[in-house]
Amino acid sequence: MNADELLRDLTEPQLEAVTHAEGPLLLLAGAGSGKTRAITRRAAYLAATVTRPWNVLAITFTNKSANEMKERIVALGAGEDMTVCTFHSLCARSLRIHHESAGLPPNFTIVDQADRRQLIKKALERVQLAAENWRAAAETRISRAKNAMQSPAEMAEAAGYDDKTVARIYAAYEDILAENAGLDFDDLLFKLARLLQESEEVRCKLADRFRYILIDEYQDTNAAQYRIAHLIARDHQNIMVTGDPDQSIYSWRGADIGNILSFEHDYPNTKTVRLEQNYRSTKSILSAASALIDANVGRKKKTLWTENAEGMPVRVLTCDTGSLEAERVVTEIASLIAQGRRPSEFAIFYRTNAMSRALEEAFFVSGVCYRIARGTAFYARKEIKDILAYLRIMVNSADTVALERAINTPPRGIGKTTINKLKQFAEQQGCPLYAAVMRFGECGLSKRAENCIKSFAELLQTLQALADGSARDAIEQAVSRSGLMAQFTEQKDVNPEPLANANELVSAAEEFGRANPEATLLDWLTFASLLGDEDLSRGQSEAVSLMTLHAAKGLEFPCVYIVGLEEGLLPMVRGATDIDQEEEERRLFFVGMTRAMERLTVSHAVWRMVRGATLRATRSVFLDELPGDEVEWVDRSRNGADRNRREPQACVRDDLHLWAVGTLVRHPEYGIGQVMSMGRRAGRTHVNVRFEDGREQPWLLEFASDLERVDFDEIG
Repeated sequence: MNADELLRDLTEPQLEAVTHAEGPLLLLAGAGSGKTRAITRRAAYLAATVTRPWNVLAITFTNKSANEMKERIVALGAGEDMTVCTFHSLCARSLRIHHESAGLPPNFTIVDQADRRQLIKKALERVQLAAENWRAAAETRISRAKNAMQSPAEMAEAAGYDDKTVARIYAAYEDILAENAGLDFDDLLFKLARLLQESEEVRCKLADRFRYILIDEYQDTNAAQYRIAHLIARDHQNIMVTGDPDQSIYSWRGADIGNILSFEHDYPNTKTVRLEQNYRSTKSILSAASALIDANVGRKKKTLWTENAEGMPVRVLTCDTGSLEAERVVTEIASLIAQGRRPSEFAIFYRTNAMSRALEEAFFVSGVCYRIARGTAFYARKEIKDILAYLRIMVNSADTVALERAINTPPRGIGKTTINKLKQFAEQQGCPLYAAVMRFGECGLSKRAENCIKSFAELLQTLQALADGSARDAIEQAVSRSGLMAQFTEQKDVNPEPLANANELVSAAEEFGRANPEATLLDWLTFASLLGDEDLSRGQSEAVSLMTLHAAKGLEFPCVYIVGLEEGLLPMVRGATDIDQEEEERRLFFVGMTRAMERLTVSHAVWRMVRGATLRATRSVFLDELPGDEVEWVDRSRNGADRNRREPQACVRDDLHLWAVGTLVRHPEYGIGQVMSMGRRAGRTHVNVRFEDGREQPWLLEFASDLERVDFDEIG
């Protein structure tokens, strides 16, 4: 397409964004507002008017999104030379090219989450700390430190004992990674950001190559990603970021909403364009979602609107228990399917995966097909990881994690005693485990063990000689020569999946090889290591989708149900005064609401079972932020007598000023209790009450009609 054709059928704001050539651009794109069209058209327009495709960098957050964006840009005639990728792919590619400047070996491998846990466990052993006490905390804290650009030494400067301890684990973990010539996912970002910061030569090379930068979902960037983008764009400032602060829901993995909120401050000459027309949802759904998100302070003001129909009002469904809530939702879906709707038109969202149990039981009874949007990602399946272990050794003999996985897979008579002797020899000699395998005759092994290790060593040497071939050939050789294919074939009548997955891996490598004829095995391993489960989906089956609200981002369904709108579930807030976390929970609910195209129902239970005990649930404060006169309130609880109502719950108390921490209370079921904490959020008073039996219950005081304040004298 020529430049004029690229501007056809664009709205005025989209046109404004696409034709902005020089300088920083902030595109605030509301849910369902056509931002992908604006990004792809802008990328193609830049390549057609002011620069070459080679000089444009478009970044998004999943490989699937990057591939779709690339296809759309190529279809617009922008050429094949534009770089469209994820942050992690950009980093992996750049670190391969500039490995010497980064102090990395050229054949470094990328360890996945499971391997990272193994290495952290080794780090704990090295610093003599108990894994059960520190592994989970260390894994989370190290990841956060890398995303925040913090080294072990910088972490050690913190005042707390825990920080100093984790810093020791972090330092040992980094040593082990270096010994394995490995990087974890966080390292890809961290090390490129540090390299750009410390090497003006590398920074200038990337800045000269990528003269125009487009970043999607900028609200989800962390400190390292921010630094990478900022350093590349520092001189030319031709950076466009697209996102929506109202959909920032990943702070728990390091995302910093401040990056998008402060963009105009970071780049004073920023042009800001708002995409506010929604093409997905009805007016009723948008009105309810907009009323909810207006309660947030940390946002950029915008007004979503649509030319779509008014549609059905958003419904708030009240049920007696969590089980009845699930039964009611599934029964309603079954009825709509019987009337002609397809199962794939429906989705049910919840805050945590544990909430799927009651829904699954209800689906089982109803006979309606459903699928849960989770499971073991393809590249995390055991048989795939077994094959990948051999491939990783073929390109990087220092990869001890891969070697330990492959050494007795499939079983070849090499037991733990033999492996421990090899490890001891490697430690004594100060050499990698691979070197110990190759020097098996010096390790004090039995004759039988020596023969087993000798065969394994010869296998590795044979495979390494084949490492320069294609990824497909390497996989076929590794699977065949290792004995894995024989094992999969022997088991296929009992469990055909390993063989099918191995064949699918060959297909994946073949597809990669066709698209990248010059690629090496190392290139394919890098590509495979960066894939997430969302990149591997091959279309939805004809079934109702069940998923967490986090998993729902980026999707859309005609009919959506969001269950569990209760305090402690949604919002899942750790303390009555944690405003930032409550705002993120509100954004999460907003994301779920704006996935709905035609029908939206949100529900809560009066009672919910927690750890085997049925407890009174406090309905979510978010429900009271919906536009009460526009929402249909459907009460199916015992007290509701199966009646519909159209008004929000009203305050039932006039003594709020008399309540404080320490106030004694009486409840008809729980008995005497005491207010342990108290705080205000979103115009509501939240209290936690501890009763005589030790149970603690949260309440929204305005609506707690059965919670009575009592004096000490009344108790005696």
